[in-house]
Amino acid sequence: MKPEPSSPCSCGSGVACQDETQKARRGFLGVAAAGLAGILLAPGVRLIEVAQAATPAGATAGASPKVRWGMLVDTTKCTPGCNACVTACQTENGLPTQPGPTDAQWIRKIEIKEIKTGKAHSLPVMCQHCAEPPCVDVCPTGASFKRADGIVLVDKHICIGCRYCVMACPYKARSFVHEPQTNQKPDVPRGMGTVEGCTLCVHKVDKGESPACVQACAAAGYGAIAFGDLNDPNSEISKRVAQYSTRQLREDLSLNTGVRYQGL
Repeated sequence: MKPEPSSPCSCGSGVACQDETQKARRGFLGVAAAGLAGILLAPGVRLIEVAQAATPAGATAGASPKVRWGMLVDTTKCTPGCNACVTACQTENGLPTQPGPTDAQWIRKIEIKEIKTGKAHSLPVMCQHCAEPPCVDVCPTGASFKRADGIVLVDKHICIGCRYCVMACPYKARSFVHEPQTNQKPDVPRGMGTVEGCTLCVHKVDKGESPACVQACAAAGYGAIAFGDLNDPNSEISKRVAQYSTRQLREDLSLNTGVRYQGL
């Protein structure tokens, strides 16, 4: 009697066939992927939970390279002394309402005056969401990155707090978190030892809403900030950029900013 084959397979050939091997490999990879998915990204957050999270109603499935989100600030409508946009940003993102010297401030109001004419302007300054962001160029870990739709963000999971991006930003739009954070907003995680800045309220944009500063400016009756898709010729912001003379801050740097100013 012939001995039984030591490695039987389903096809009866006596040798493990290629199909069986491929099935085994796929099974192993599936187990490995499930194991990796359980790795903690941050306390209480796991990859598998992120992957299984349902997309909210009205939200976009992901950043589209066909879109370029941007803002247009009409300085002729921006009123000196009005801080509606600043207050809204602080409230929406869980920032200190009375920021100290080392506290984060994602948007600030500044007053400028033209030397020759004496003409004064009041305008908000925040991350300009550059098409060629210097903060991304200098980041050693890739924590500073630009989404496909032009929004520049910081991945807090891999930010090491080196602050190279803070030094590279010509708009002073990046802040370093010095203290432990409490009472954080669920949609806006913040962490000590990391860098942060204006996100264009990406958590609202992905739900089809405008940033908090835009909504607050409109509610205050000024309507000085327009938000929309710079790539869409039919959007309000694109029409206004085409119709009126607009400028970028530090145009000499050729960064192609997503925030434009009218009336400067």
